[in-house]
Amino acid sequence: METLLPAFFVLQALCFVSGYPSGAPTGACEDMMPRHAGVLPQPSPAPYTLLTNVRTFQPGKPITVTITGPEYRGVLLEARTGSSTNSLGSWKRPPPDTRFLKCTGNPQGAVTHANTNLKGNTTVYSWIPPNSSPSPVYFMATIAQQRTVFWINVRSSTLTRGKPGGLGLATGASTRLAVEKSLLVLVTCFLMLQVLG
Repeated sequence: METLLPAFFVLQALCFVSGYPSGAPTGACEDMMPRHAGVLPQPSPAPYTLLTNVRTFQPGKPITVTITGPEYRGVLLEARTGSSTNSLGSWKRPPPDTRFLKCTGNPQGAVTHANTNLKGNTTVYSWIPPNSSPSPVYFMATIAQQRTVFWINVRSSTLTRGKPGGLGLATGASTRLAVEKSLLVLVTCFLMLQVLG
């Protein structure tokens, strides 16, 4: 029994370090599994949401992604399309306490944690769509609160490919023109009533 106690402590230490405190392994790129020995993902819905600053994308124009929810220590974040398990596009300047992860042969194909420091709603990720971006695109993440508590396949809303020049300007211009026309009609009616009345 005395010889089993040291062996038990060595086994516990090996299990503890079998997580990846300096980031997800490249092997996690496709299935998003963090490879924490003996630990399964949480079966409950994730308390996290992936939010983007836009609903459409254009090749080469950065998109901001934020993970909202409780603070977290580990992350694997990729952009994807359709049912593909390949990462898409490139990430720009990883935020503090994160780093790039080479996925699908792309050195900046994903972002993962660089350490187990807490990250939260103020951690902002920036993704650059490639020139050949298909549509639609979404973001997929694995998020770990700690080594034994993590969720896989946390998915963002879908983004569609937008037109160059942006729709916001066209929509804003159309709205302004409609308001101006309505005002013109209203003023014309008022003047006619004044003349006739």
